Amino acid sequence: MDSIFSVKNVNLYYGDKHVLKDVNLEIYKKQVTAFIGPSGCGKSTLLRCLDRMNDLIDDCKVEGEILYKGKDVKNYDAMDLRSSVGMVFQTPNPFPMSIFDNVAYGPRCHGIKNKKVLKEIVEEALKKAALYDEVKDNLKESGLALSGGQQQRLCIARCIAMKPEVILMDEPTSALDPIATLKIEELINDLKKEYTIVIVTHNMQQATRVSDYTAFFMLGEIVEYNKTGELFKSPKNKKTEDYITGRFG
Repeated sequence: MDSIFSVKNVNLYYGDKHVLKDVNLEIYKKQVTAFIGPSGCGKSTLLRCLDRMNDLIDDCKVEGEILYKGKDVKNYDAMDLRSSVGMVFQTPNPFPMSIFDNVAYGPRCHGIKNKKVLKEIVEEALKKAALYDEVKDNLKESGLALSGGQQQRLCIARCIAMKPEVILMDEPTSALDPIATLKIEELINDLKKEYTIVIVTHNMQQATRVSDYTAFFMLGEIVEYNKTGELFKSPKNKKTEDYITGRFG
């Protein structure tokens, strides 16, 4: 299976604090990879390495290699990388503008001004985010007027509008109710036909429902990485078994 990301011997420090320790990982194309593990174990930190969001943190130092399509992420223009590797955050964060303008924002920033083209991009992105039917008559309304679950799907649409290859999701349902969570999970299963998805989740049941591969993190290290079904059914490491059976975590 083709890798889209290869993480090789990555160590990350915030000042003197050693947060990621010798992390090695292959992330495969058009698969959903889940990062699980207790709070503060490095899941979100590694996720932010993939699109260089950690560049924005003072005193952050990354050693090792993170290859995206065979090229080190350090050698990409950061804005180009983040167009190709989109991010959806834990709390929905629509811009204070209309639903239409939220989705059109990225393409406009990249120089697309033609109204007909923008309309097509917005419509396609909202359809892929399973939101179009709910908002098609209200595209001029503020994105902030939507429910939490709709706002998160709007953020996914905003990401899709940039035509990414990879969508990173940092606990995308932790602020949502169970019904909105289910919609996002169904959406993830649809999106993986076209995109590679990496999701950080505290919810192990969610990892089993949506992911093809799971990496279990503890204290900045990957303890175990395998196909999701195998990792949960027959973990090879005692620490993994203890975590997924609820003995600690």
